[in-house]
Amino acid sequence: MSAVCAEPVGATSVDLNQHGFLPKAPKGATVITEATAPLVWQVVDASGEVLAEGESEVFGDDAASGQHVHRIDFSSLKMAGEGYVLQAGGETSVPFDIGTEVYDNLKYDALAFFYHQRASAPIEAEYVGEVWARPTAHDPDEATCYGPEDVRGNDWGGCPYTLDVSRGWYDAGDQGKYVVNGGISVWTLLNYYEWAKGAPSFMDGDVRIPEAGNGVSDLLDEARWEMEFMLAMQVPEGTTLRLPRGNQYRNLDALVFDEVDASGMAHHKMADEYWTALPTPPHEDPATRYLHYPSTAASLNLAATAAQCARIWRGLDGAFAARCLDAAERAYAAAKRLPDIFPITVTDGGSGGYGDGQLEDEFYWAATELYLATGKPSYEEDMRGSKYFLSMPGVANGRDISWGSVDVLGTLSLLVADSDLSAEEIELAESRLFETADRFAAEAEAEGYGVPFSRSYNWGSNGDMSNRGIILAYAYNLTGKDEYFKALTGVLDYLLGRNPLKQSYVAGYGENPMKAPHHRFWLRVLNEDLPPPPPGALAGGPNGANAPDEVIQELKEQGCVMQTCYADDYRAYSLNEVAINWNAPFFWIAAAYDRLTSED
Repeated sequence: MSAVCAEPVGATSVDLNQHGFLPKAPKGATVITEATAPLVWQVVDASGEVLAEGESEVFGDDAASGQHVHRIDFSSLKMAGEGYVLQAGGETSVPFDIGTEVYDNLKYDALAFFYHQRASAPIEAEYVGEVWARPTAHDPDEATCYGPEDVRGNDWGGCPYTLDVSRGWYDAGDQGKYVVNGGISVWTLLNYYEWAKGAPSFMDGDVRIPEAGNGVSDLLDEARWEMEFMLAMQVPEGTTLRLPRGNQYRNLDALVFDEVDASGMAHHKMADEYWTALPTPPHEDPATRYLHYPSTAASLNLAATAAQCARIWRGLDGAFAARCLDAAERAYAAAKRLPDIFPITVTDGGSGGYGDGQLEDEFYWAATELYLATGKPSYEEDMRGSKYFLSMPGVANGRDISWGSVDVLGTLSLLVADSDLSAEEIELAESRLFETADRFAAEAEAEGYGVPFSRSYNWGSNGDMSNRGIILAYAYNLTGKDEYFKALTGVLDYLLGRNPLKQSYVAGYGENPMKAPHHRFWLRVLNEDLPPPPPGALAGGPNGANAPDEVIQELKEQGCVMQTCYADDYRAYSLNEVAINWNAPFFWIAAAYDRLTSED
């Protein structure tokens, strides 16, 4: 009796960066397959000619995707061309390009996201095209505080003033404007300007915005739009307010208030009274808008970014730099005077909470930026006395960068700005940077999809991943180590389609781009008269950690695993919303990647 030969095990998917690759850059793909032996792979051009071939690496079970996978490295292929495909195990990838200009536009599209999100100005067809143009909204954007009673019956007393907080960027898919999210986003854009030594790709006239031609870097012009809003959120001098002191998150229905001198503090946010319907374009927003009460967290975000502003604009616009420094010092003094005013949402919807019960990292960040801006001993003492001094993610108490975890921002600023730190201290900060980058690079090698992310996928995981890319770019720029650049490439590859869902999380890029964000204007999927998301907008990404909306609840019931807990669905605000604090680091790494490779 003859033996029965088993059918060879094939593949079910070949996943890679759908946008393309630079000729000299690493090139990787992941194959979903049950095969336990290597698979033969080939890269072929549009005519069917084989350009490169080899065998896959059997990776095995991949925890982040819940799949059995192989990895393919085709970095040896450096020939420029369009419409290439990778074949393995009987499956074929989507077409991709290789070329020196592949990443030329991504950085500009990622930055254009912020112009699209501007409040208090028309979004003009001249700069974005007719499809995305819209009228001015929220101009002026004037409001007083909600209340005096909040939705739980607590009497805050209201605010004895109205502020015009025009300008700024809408935070996400709604029309709220938040100082803490604005803080990290402004810092990220300004940090790229410093890291890239004036950001030569974003000189005056390089970016399609109304300010082009004013003699100032277009990147600084865009950041200033948000900075102007944040400055306007500062409490007037001589103001007394009723605010709850201490962590009262477990006592929200019966808050205890103190009468305090709130001068110099920053209001936490400005937002609609309630969630408006989907879709509701900004210029059709019917809701009454209110200031939410000041918080220590917002005050420290203002102090940090306004000090950074003063440092950068000094020599460019002395009056604006002085205005920023004055606001920064008043905000920091207010935070020192009132270190325990934690943010509490006072309306029933209409804005995200952005609560934060631990502010030591914000104090370190703000003190560091003020030290760099002024050199004053008091700020230096606060900076050096912090447990976060010279922290990096996973080192010296440091954590991954996020809006609620900002200590590392201070250390990164120390690595790019002039300071009186000793050579030994700079060396220590760099060694901690390399220690973190080594860990991220090792994680990329240990992941089936080559991404430096061996941790839980939380709400906004794509932003978290992009922030890790900043660390890797810093480290690569200082050392030239290939493993750092490969891990950075892994972040972009993942975001542009090398993932188990074959999803490009970037609108307008790849064969399967994000098309249906949770956004009140970019909703062509609901209304053909509205636009789709503009190129360069980044989705929040997989969220395997919590389930606040109906879409992720359904996915979790179906057994999604970390990287597969995502849907391109406008209802999924915890998966598919866009946000300034995610697009900011995405812009940073897209611009850095182009800069680092153009210098080769």
